[in-house]
Amino acid sequence: MRKKVFWPGFGFLYIFIALAIACSGDIGGGSPKDTVIQLFGAMERDDRAAVSHLLDLPALMSNTDEDYALQRKEPRVFHNPEDILDDLTGVGLTKTRWFSMQRVMGRTEIKGDTAFVEVSFIDKKTNVQYYNKFGLHKVNDRWVIYSFKTIGG
Repeated sequence: MRKKVFWPGFGFLYIFIALAIACSGDIGGGSPKDTVIQLFGAMERDDRAAVSHLLDLPALMSNTDEDYALQRKEPRVFHNPEDILDDLTGVGLTKTRWFSMQRVMGRTEIKGDTAFVEVSFIDKKTNVQYYNKFGLHKVNDRWVIYSFKTIGG
């Protein structure tokens, strides 16, 4: 008759491996929607390094046609990455406006190495909804955000 050998460490080892996989949170990895969620989390923590890692800063600086901070008629032009990071962290205009509203994430469209994630910002005081599409593309096998386009509001 064979004896079954039970080592209590197997349970702990299994739990440790499961936690390690769950907490390994690859910044910019996963789905485009995950990247947008990670951006909001990094903005909330004022984590400039994480925000920078999730954005295509040169592409955002080249956008001179529209301003992604809601409710602006004249687009702001950013001349260096630090200006964008200042805007999305701390008391930056965009962070202040985005975080003063309810955020609702919608559909994700993926076409090859490009994706769009619908994000609506709802002003609870005026009941105005600003509908946006965040543009993402793959850089080095991870999704990064290259545009914040306001579609309507």
